Amino acid sequence: MDVGERIEAIFADAGVTASLHAVDLDAVDREAGVRADEQVVIASIFKILLVLEFARQVEAGQLDPTERVLVTAADRLGGWGLAGCADDAEVSLRDLAYFAMSVSDNTAADLLLRRVGPDLLPMLATELGLTRTRVLGGPRELVELMLADVGARTEAEFARIFPTLPAHRVRAMRVFDPEHTTSSTPREITRLLTLIWRDEAGPAAACAMVRTWMARQIFWTRLAAGFPPGVRVSGKTGTLPGLHLEAGVAEYPDGGRYAIAVFARADQLAPRRIDVDLAMGQAARTAVEALRGE
Repeated sequence: MDVGERIEAIFADAGVTASLHAVDLDAVDREAGVRADEQVVIASIFKILLVLEFARQVEAGQLDPTERVLVTAADRLGGWGLAGCADDAEVSLRDLAYFAMSVSDNTAADLLLRRVGPDLLPMLATELGLTRTRVLGGPRELVELMLADVGARTEAEFARIFPTLPAHRVRAMRVFDPEHTTSSTPREITRLLTLIWRDEAGPAAACAMVRTWMARQIFWTRLAAGFPPGVRVSGKTGTLPGLHLEAGVAEYPDGGRYAIAVFARADQLAPRRIDVDLAMGQAARTAVEALRGE
């Protein structure tokens, strides 16, 4: 089998349909993947663009990274990080960026987006040549869309209603439709990573900030799980019921660098599917090893 067929077999064994693109950062004409130009929901992967814009504004002197932000109960969104705080918390803009990337903190990302300016992310995507990347709001808008589609007024009410919905009702929600939510293609996401790793997405110091935050992501069961010890994997996950997403860069001890984007859709809506996560890592490594001639 060729590399595309091997990748397809990995996803078939996990019971998912998926799209993948991998590219050699130092020889961008060397690529591998399946359905690399398919428009896909990217969920929290949009946070890469968000922290890149923040880092660019810091380097331009437009934002002070140490500026303090008070996070109150009204600011909290579901998910990890600040959403779990029982009390008001005060953090810097720089730490909001760190939380948004390391634990995919939706509250931190929403507050950072307000400060950076939500209208600037579509402009940044255009500037970087990401013509098929659509940014339609941030985490708060995503939550509001989900609440509206199930007829819930609060997150607590959503948590009660959502598990009772039949699968076809869930699949019909707008957050699963690339035309109605933030979306892109695997190829454009690897282009974004390529520009960041090659210091071509903005000032070198801004690109370095993004790479540092991506290297500190705590989730390791997807792309990182597929690579052997000694390979440094920096990444950003995205997750919705039935959707397992990640984009990142694998850096080998010999200097080889490879951007990878994997978007998997499972028929089952269970939020935790370690078999799907591990299949993503296996498929990513298969693609990269093909690029390396292994």
